Amino acid sequence: MKIKKRSGSTEPFDQDKITSAIYKAAQAVGGQDHSESLRLSSLVVKGLGKGTKAPSVEEIQDLVEKVLIEEGHAKTAKAYILYRQERKTIRNAKEALGITDDIKLSYNAVQVLERRYLKKDVDGRTVETPGEMFRRVAKNIASADLIYDKKADLKRTEGEFFEIMTSLRFMPNSPTLMNAGRHLQQLAACFVLPVGDSMESIFETIKNTALIHKSGGGTGFSFSRIRPRGAAVKSTSGIASGPISFMKVFNAATEVIKQGGTRRGANMGILRVDHPDILDFIVAKERNDQLNNFNLSVGITNAFMGAVQQNKDYDLVDPVTKQPVKSLSARRVFDLIVMMAWKNGEPGIIFLDRLNQDNPTPEVGEIESTNPCGEQPLLPYESCNLGSINLSKMVKELEGKFVFDEDSFRKAVRTAVHFLDNVIDKCSYPLKEIKDMVKSNRKIGLGVMGFSDILIQLGIPYNSEEAITFGEKIMKIVDEESKKMSRELAKARGPFPNYGKSIYAGKDEIRNATTTTLAPTGTISIISGCSSGIEPLFAISYIRNVMDNTHLLEVNPLFRKAAQTRGFYTDELMRRIAERGTLSGMEEIPEDIQRVFVTSHDISPEWHVRMQAAFQKHTDNAVSKTVNFPQSATTKDVENVFLMAYKLGCKGVTVYRDKSREEQVLNIGSVNKDRLRPKKKMKVVDAEYAGGCETCNV
Repeated sequence: MKIKKRSGSTEPFDQDKITSAIYKAAQAVGGQDHSESLRLSSLVVKGLGKGTKAPSVEEIQDLVEKVLIEEGHAKTAKAYILYRQERKTIRNAKEALGITDDIKLSYNAVQVLERRYLKKDVDGRTVETPGEMFRRVAKNIASADLIYDKKADLKRTEGEFFEIMTSLRFMPNSPTLMNAGRHLQQLAACFVLPVGDSMESIFETIKNTALIHKSGGGTGFSFSRIRPRGAAVKSTSGIASGPISFMKVFNAATEVIKQGGTRRGANMGILRVDHPDILDFIVAKERNDQLNNFNLSVGITNAFMGAVQQNKDYDLVDPVTKQPVKSLSARRVFDLIVMMAWKNGEPGIIFLDRLNQDNPTPEVGEIESTNPCGEQPLLPYESCNLGSINLSKMVKELEGKFVFDEDSFRKAVRTAVHFLDNVIDKCSYPLKEIKDMVKSNRKIGLGVMGFSDILIQLGIPYNSEEAITFGEKIMKIVDEESKKMSRELAKARGPFPNYGKSIYAGKDEIRNATTTTLAPTGTISIISGCSSGIEPLFAISYIRNVMDNTHLLEVNPLFRKAAQTRGFYTDELMRRIAERGTLSGMEEIPEDIQRVFVTSHDISPEWHVRMQAAFQKHTDNAVSKTVNFPQSATTKDVENVFLMAYKLGCKGVTVYRDKSREEQVLNIGSVNKDRLRPKKKMKVVDAEYAGGCETCNV
């Protein structure tokens, strides 16, 4: 027997799909008898008869409803009918976007793809399905194999790349999805450009920044080489305006350049803590309307941290003359950084000496800056291609419980490394200097997303020793397997050209100077239907402020399923949870559910930092992680996090105190009370990810 799909095509009939649908509906109302679901699906098959005409999906679903009602399963029938209606609503919403969803993504995923990723014609109409996008990317990236093997089996490689993306087990960074196989062909997400101490150098960098933003990339800069405000300019007998003034020029340029028509410009600005203008830099974003296209981080040195701990003064050094110009109390400067981070989340801090301690190519240059979210330290003119494995897909069911599927995970890491190494060769770089540097070091950054999801699936609370141990295990596997695959690629393709100037010289040859990075995975988490990066859930049910300033009530799908299975789900309960922002202390929710479904504000800052440090142990580059504080947090809490991050070996840290800005991407608690019952009808959708880097969540 065959069935007729909604698209008009036919496919072989599969009774297991009917059994699964009935069982899910039964679970939603507390049922657990799988054998009864099988019996009911057999009655559906019997009711279809043995006619030659292929029944439609709708006809089969109508018969399922009839069988459920006739067999006395009214509650299950109601759940099934509501599910059908929900799926119809989602299908209609997707059709309203003009998208044929050929791989059954969430509505949020399709909406993001329609806005930013899928091909459009000259009139702005979408002319590509999600499946066609993934096929375009897979085919383009696989073709790099021909560079190294004229007889390469491209169909096989393309199939592997297509499968790992369409199964949502791996996703490359956004520019690769947007541009691979298209005219632009710029595939890298993040770049670092040098900023010298001359008008020519500064404005050359602004021009190059514009080219990168236009192509879909983000940029990082160190402004530490620019002479301080008030210093003499010999060539004009004038006075220098200082790095902050030029940052404003970069910010203005970014404002008018939308990245390739798909993403807004994003920058990282770093200033060394020993630069004479450091106090101005620390307070540069005290007002929320300043430097809005920048994330700011203070470049912290070991010498400064030592002076803080000993309560000593330290020297500010003119970057041109290399001479000390004055001294400041390290403790007071540190306190000012803490105060500003508490006030509105910026600046963050980057530990410069630690970045260079792990610099794989120290003979090539010094690392002075990172990409916009801080997870990718890069040399000047370097870029990195990033990708993330979806941990929520790395589980299997064993004796009725979910367990970590390590074999599948290791296989995914190997495929992802092959994919990302190919991206380097297929990328069209915006500058020759970038092309030369990237191909000389061949850095890739493979990480994970969906970490919070897999913890929930395995029944592990985020704020537990078991979670810390599991996180470290996960990243150790990524590090080991990615290095193993990189060495195999080196045997077939050769090591990266700067291998002889690297920390690997004299050891086994390796293809890539770095292989691991933990990115925030903003929009690719939405596409993949998982939590972002290694962040905990921001909330179980909450209000999202989306791009058009519409407010959506969202419910985490894993919690929705658990609540339906355990029989305590109601829309009103979800609204109450959104008002509270936490499950903690809610008597109607079982204690074991409260323990596992913890949110970022349920978790003490120490657990946030410990988790970041656990992943950093096995990460070449850095880890994107936001330590979320409740509004009631004190400056002392922020100080403790900064000191703990330094002590535990993190390469930087970012904090954010709830409601410390007038507008934020995610909102919970009292802010939601006015939004939960607005004048306009509110749409209820599933939550796919939460938390992370603000730049990437917009």
